Amino acid sequence: MSEAERKMKVLFLCTGNSCRSQMAEGWARHLKGDEIEAFSAGIETHGLNLNAVRVMAEAGVDISGHQSKHVNDLGGVAFDVVVTVCDNAFESCPIFAGKTRVVHVGFDDPPRLAREAKTEDEALEAYRRVRDEIRAFVESLPGGLDIQETRGSRS
Repeated sequence: MSEAERKMKVLFLCTGNSCRSQMAEGWARHLKGDEIEAFSAGIETHGLNLNAVRVMAEAGVDISGHQSKHVNDLGGVAFDVVVTVCDNAFESCPIFAGKTRVVHVGFDDPPRLAREAKTEDEALEAYRRVRDEIRAFVESLPGGLDIQETRGSRS
């Protein structure tokens, strides 16, 4: 396979790989599967957030089979780009070998936003807003990576 035919390997990294990074992986597989080989992981593992699964299903993307993974579980993959989707993951991002570029695109934490909700639907609105923001970002890929805050290769 030529370099031009090879899919870009992108890791979406978050704190617990339960919500935002899972949504990003789901959108990337759904919208950009022909260009991007998407992965997600966390600095920790918190389990899959059921509200994230629910709002993604509302949008036609099934992430119910995803599992919360630790970034170390993906040690054998040579990523082209690591996208940190929360500040904690950006600040705690491990060093990746080779020419991996680390790009930070922070999104609000839906569980934190939903904490003050008075109804279930109000809580889900927080998830839907972040879901839609992540979708807009993923739709901009791979070109959208060039305009994001980056650390370049961290090797």
